[in-house]
Order: sequence, then C-alpha cells, then structure tokens
Amino acid sequence: MEILRVFATLFTITTILVSILIILDNRNPSRTVAWLLALIFLPVVGMFLYLYIGQNHRKKKTFIKKSKQDYKIIHHLLHHQISFTGYGEFLKKTFTDARGKVAPLLLSNSEAPVTVNNDATVLINGYETFREMLKSIDRAKHHIHLEYFIIKDSDIGRRFQRALIRKAKEGIEVRVIYDAVGCWRLRKNFFQPLIEAGVEVKAFLPVTLPFFGSRLNYRNHRKILVVDGKEGFVGGVNIGDEYLGRNKKMGFWRDTHLKLQGEAVYMLQVIFLRDWYFVNKEELEDEIYFPKQGACGEKMVQITSSGPDSYWESIHQAYFSAINTANRSVFITTPYLVPDESILMALKTAAIRGVDVRILLPGRPDHRTVFWASKSHFSELLEAGVKIYQYQKGFVHSKVFIIDDNFSSIGTANLDIRSLQLNFEVNAFMYDEDMAKKLKSIYYKDLQHSKEVLLEDYKKRPISHRFKESVARLFSPIL
Repeated sequence: MEILRVFATLFTITTILVSILIILDNRNPSRTVAWLLALIFLPVVGMFLYLYIGQNHRKKKTFIKKSKQDYKIIHHLLHHQISFTGYGEFLKKTFTDARGKVAPLLLSNSEAPVTVNNDATVLINGYETFREMLKSIDRAKHHIHLEYFIIKDSDIGRRFQRALIRKAKEGIEVRVIYDAVGCWRLRKNFFQPLIEAGVEVKAFLPVTLPFFGSRLNYRNHRKILVVDGKEGFVGGVNIGDEYLGRNKKMGFWRDTHLKLQGEAVYMLQVIFLRDWYFVNKEELEDEIYFPKQGACGEKMVQITSSGPDSYWESIHQAYFSAINTANRSVFITTPYLVPDESILMALKTAAIRGVDVRILLPGRPDHRTVFWASKSHFSELLEAGVKIYQYQKGFVHSKVFIIDDNFSSIGTANLDIRSLQLNFEVNAFMYDEDMAKKLKSIYYKDLQHSKEVLLEDYKKRPISHRFKESVARLFSPIL
C-alpha cells in the first residue's frame, strides 16, 4: 500500500507539472483546453500523448537550419531562374476578387511567384494520375524527383518501384523522399532494390524511440513528382492500391491530382530540392534542374508550400483570404473538415452575406474521430446557409477550392488544423477561368453522387451521434 501511495503522489505531481507545461506552451486556448481535457479524462494516455506529440518546443530547433537553407535556395532560384514575364501587368490590374488578394499575399508570405507560361491537366482518379505519372517517368532524360507522404508495397507501388529501377539503370538521376510516419507500415526491404539500382532514397524525419515526440507531429504530407524540371505533379493521390478503388471498405476512391508543364514546375522543384537538402544535406543548384521552358500555355499558376519551418501559415492564410473575398461562390472538397475558428467564421460569414458556399465531404469515414469532429461543425454551418454534401459513391479524398469563376486550388492541404498548422503541405493556386470552369463541372458531377445534409434532418440525429460529435469536437484541436 505504501508503494501505491508513493506512486499516486508521484503521478499526481507529474500530472500537475505536465498541466503547467501545457498552459505555458505557446499555443492557442482551444488546443490548450483540448490537451487539459485529455489529461483529465485519460490521465495516463493523455500524458504520454502530450509528451510524445503535443509539444512545440522542439519545432524551432528542428527546422531552423532547414529554414535558412530554404531561403538561400529560393532567393537564388527565384531571381535567376524563373521568368516573371507578365507578372507585373497582373499585379497592376485592379482585381477585387480572390485573384487580386491571394496572389500578392502568397508572394509576400511564402515568396511564391505567379508563373504565366503553363499548361495544367486535371486528373480525377488514381487510374488517370498513375498512368500519366508513369508515362512521365518513362520519358525522363536526366532526373526524377519523387516526394510522397504514403508509398505502399502494393501492385501500383511495385509498378513505380520497377519504373524507377529501370530509369536508374539507364543512368537517370532518381531521388525519393518518403515520410517516415506516413510509410511506417512499409518494410524497409521495399526500398532495397531501388537503392541497389542507384536510386537515392531518404526518409523525412525518421521516428525513433524515445525521442519521437515532436517529430510525430511535423509530417511531410506533400505529394510531388518532378521529371526533368519540365513536368510536375501535385495533388491528393498517394501511391497505394486504394486509390485505384481496391479497398473493400472504402470502395471507389475519388481524388484530384494536377499535372503541370511550364514554369510552375520550377517551384515544385524548389520545394523538392530544399526538402532534399534537409534529409540529405546535399545542395543541388545546377541549372540543369531548371531547364528553359518552351511555350507551354497561358495558365497563371502559383505554387505555394507551407509547414512548421515557415514563419507564416501561407496556405491557411490563402484559404482564409480567398473565402473572405468571394463574390459569388465558394466550392470546397475536403476529406476532413476540422477548421480553426478563423476559417469557420469566414465560411459562415460568406454564406450569410449571400455567397453560395458548398462543402463536399465523405459520406463514410476513414478515420472515425475526425469524421465525427467534422460532423460537429454541421449545425452552425447549415444555420448560416452553408450547403453540405456527403459523397456516397465511395470515399472522396480531394483537396479542391473553387472561388467564383476565376480562382481554384488543388493540392495536399486538407481543411483541418493538422494540415494548415502542423504538416508540410504544397498547393497549386490557379488564376484561370477555364480551369475554374472545368473544376466546377467536375464538382457538379460529384454532387450527383452525393447526398445533401439538410438542417431539419440533421437536428433529428440520434443522441449517440450528438455525443460522438461533442467528444470529437473537444479533441479536434489536437487531432
């Protein structure tokens, strides 16, 4: 009994100290409350979770060197490689919509230029995306740069494996960055044939006990492929068979990816190269990684990255600004709806002032807690006039924004706190009427396979659903 009392005393003291640490840690009030609730209701689990994934104090130390190198590379490349032809004229126009607000914002908060010599192709499922990516890899003449959150030892994963091995044996430079947590189920021997063929493979922030705490939070959620500096891919599709609809539980997997040709590929290359320096301490600044582009098209594209190494939450700020400047419509597709108060207020305010605000979400969960946390926001959004739809054909994983008829975004950032504040993300923001029109057409087709959530019906939901939503909502800041 004496041992139990000593243990209880030590545990109480530790809990109090951790509570003080949570309060002193520089975070927003809602996240502080969420962690304190976790500590109260799940004392042992909550304490270990906070110590392992909740702390921010290592963030600055972990990424300060990366940030310094980023700016060195970015300044060099932006001022000497990227053509700004037409960009001055773009800024001179007095746009009163998202184009005139978001573009200067992203130039300021993330040094992301608007590139004007581009062609862009929307890919709306895994079949289209993987086909185009593998064709691009097959055409490679100098280098292939692949950076992915999830790579699975699956049929499609092995197809990429074979394609990269073949190109490496041809003498093509092949570099791969994979996220250590996103690929935690992937056996290391999957990469061994690649390494033996000459492919350079690096993990982003490897997680090792007992020091994995802050590293479990700051994950590389990016999906980037750059081939020869001329073709680039970005979007929501990871490398796994479920993106081909081969998951019995989730069924058809609806996702959106983007193929780019032109100057926008330079910025995808910049993002990969600075991440490559971070994982391998190797600077790659040769001009061959930024070849001259021929006439590719006239689409204005702004590639923006965000993450814990950035001073500003650039994609978060871009979403907020775009919603606030919408004149007619805001169409959003996201697998997770766990926004902070600023995004939530922007959505409600836009709907109240008469903007057609629509949000397309999955009708079935892949992560149950996040699913219920997403539903916890339905009532206040519906009451403000936001229209919410749940996709019924399968699982929708797209991350798409369409504002009015001239602004759109496709990328890796979900509309949740983890994507907007903790993960490394990358989005393509496009200022093009044809692209917005095409994405709206796709959006309307998705709505045909969706069920609208009506406020009257939602209010009749079971008590059990209300309880799940309330509990998940409490912990949403730390999901």
